[in-house]
Amino acid sequence: MSENKDLKPQFTRGAVDIISRKTVYDGFFEMQKLRLRHRLYRGGWGGEMDRELFVRGNAVGVLLYDPRHQLVALTEQFRVGALERENGPWCLEVVAGMVEEGESLEDVARRELQEEAGLEVQALHYIRSYLPSPGGTSERMHLFCACADLRDIEGYFGLAEEHEDIRLRVFPLQTMLDAVASGDGAIDNAASIISLQWLQLNRAQLER
Repeated sequence: MSENKDLKPQFTRGAVDIISRKTVYDGFFEMQKLRLRHRLYRGGWGGEMDRELFVRGNAVGVLLYDPRHQLVALTEQFRVGALERENGPWCLEVVAGMVEEGESLEDVARRELQEEAGLEVQALHYIRSYLPSPGGTSERMHLFCACADLRDIEGYFGLAEEHEDIRLRVFPLQTMLDAVASGDGAIDNAASIISLQWLQLNRAQLER
């Protein structure tokens, strides 16, 4: 049985040999094709293989929470990756955006809160970062929670030049926690689920 001291992987970046790397698509997103090989647990090197990498970079997500009134705000917007989703391609999500060159994570969080919710906040509570899908994309998501008075803030937001059409919705906190627990698909993206579960564990601290 592995103990906690064994959580660190046996291999590091030096155990991967990148033979070639080529950009095969560069549009709204970038796709690279890599030829590589890596070391094997049983010893030696594996054979050369081709892998496609969806180059995405760093993203920031922010859960909006009103501790006084026990409310949570989420965005609702069209997502092309959810076209075949049973509930349709309009998804409830935390406020989110990509990190641009020269920006700090906190800068992105505050920019996106202004663009997608019309809000300015003081404190940002760090939740965690994670890799959404390391089998095929380089994206890393960084999550925060921001507290604000969420009464009467519902509306429509987004930048027209980026084809954003965002509806900001406000729900009772317990409704969202119940939705996550039920697994009925109303909340079915990792950033929102992780953020809401973190809030469930840490809400007492925020309410103080």
